[in-house]
Amino acid sequence: MKKIFTLIVFLLISVFTRAETIASYISEHVDIAKELMHEYKMPASLILAIAIHESAAGNSKIAKHLNNHFGVKGSNSNTDIRSAYRDYASADESYNHFAEIMQTRSPFKGLFDKYDQFDYKGWARGIQRCGYAHSRTWASQVIAIVNKYELYKYDERPDDYEEPVYAPIVNHKKSAKRKSSHYYTVKSGDNLNKIADKKGTSAKAIMQKNGLKSIAIKPGQRLKF
Repeated sequence: MKKIFTLIVFLLISVFTRAETIASYISEHVDIAKELMHEYKMPASLILAIAIHESAAGNSKIAKHLNNHFGVKGSNSNTDIRSAYRDYASADESYNHFAEIMQTRSPFKGLFDKYDQFDYKGWARGIQRCGYAHSRTWASQVIAIVNKYELYKYDERPDDYEEPVYAPIVNHKKSAKRKSSHYYTVKSGDNLNKIADKKGTSAKAIMQKNGLKSIAIKPGQRLKF
């Protein structure tokens, strides 16, 4: 019981410590994010959220040793760590370079014609579609950071601004897997071995696929393949 209590206390401390770390990070970098918003017409909330995500709120190795807060790859002259990521003289330089990448490189520069400086959800989705990150959940994670820490309050939205409504982000890889599944309806006289022979598999594989604890099946039952 004492061990469980100690573990709970440790987890709570970890959660609060992380929250304080992110709050400090936001406070330290919100000004440069807002400057870039005014200059480039990108949401300050988006810039901050991406930096928090990519740099672990300034705690990643590349953030600490290379001042790289956006996971930008390139050459570096740093001797502290071996890395394929670019180094910067300061965090502000990293922030500025990220905004320049968005404005000058294809296909990112096309996003400025699609989204305004208040639409952080559209921007996050657009940046993901342009190939900024390999993770299929990257945009969702960035949007979640904006919402959790209420970063949208730095975007200086007009009082009458209507936030665009987007459909939920779909993981197409998972959808494809679901669509590839098919079913067989058990008929009178069927048994697992007979069905396995028809489908070119084994009774054991059918049981595992369908979570069956015994070989007993009944007519009308649907089996997944």
